[in-house]
Amino acid sequence: MSARLNLFTLAPANLKAMVNLSMTNRQSSIGERLFELVQLRVSQQNGCGVCIDMHWRDLIKQGADPRHLNSLAAWRESPFFSERERAALAWADAVNALPHRDDTDAAWPTLREHFSENEIAELGYTIAAIRGWNVLNLSLRNQIPVHPAPGM
Repeated sequence: MSARLNLFTLAPANLKAMVNLSMTNRQSSIGERLFELVQLRVSQQNGCGVCIDMHWRDLIKQGADPRHLNSLAAWRESPFFSERERAALAWADAVNALPHRDDTDAAWPTLREHFSENEIAELGYTIAAIRGWNVLNLSLRNQIPVHPAPGM
C-alpha cells in the first residue's frame, strides 16, 4: 500500500488551519499528557497507524512508561490511569463512537466530576481534530514513516 497523494503539499490554507487547531489543543488546560493519551486512544480506535506512531512517540518523549501506553487499548482493565484520565478516555471512546453508537449519557456524569465546562470543550476539540487527522491519513493511505521527519 502506498499513499494516494502527499497531503502535506496540498491545500496549504486547510493544512495550516488543521495544524493550528492541533497546536491550540496541545496548549489547552487539560494538560499535554492527557491531550496525547486522548489522541493516541482515538487513533487506536480508528486504526490510524500514522497517528498511533506519532502520539506514542510524543508520550515516550514526555517520559511515559511504554508498558502503561501498551495497556491504553485496554484502559478499563489497566491500573495505570488516574480517575481523571479514565473519565477523559471514556468520553473520547463515547464521542468517537458517534454516530454509530451513543454512550455519551453514560460517560457524562463522571466527566463532569473531573472536568470544568471549558476543559470539556477543549477535550471535544481535541477529539474532533484527531478524528479529522485519522480520517485524512486513513483515506489517503498515509504510511507510518520509517524515519519520522524532525519534529514529528
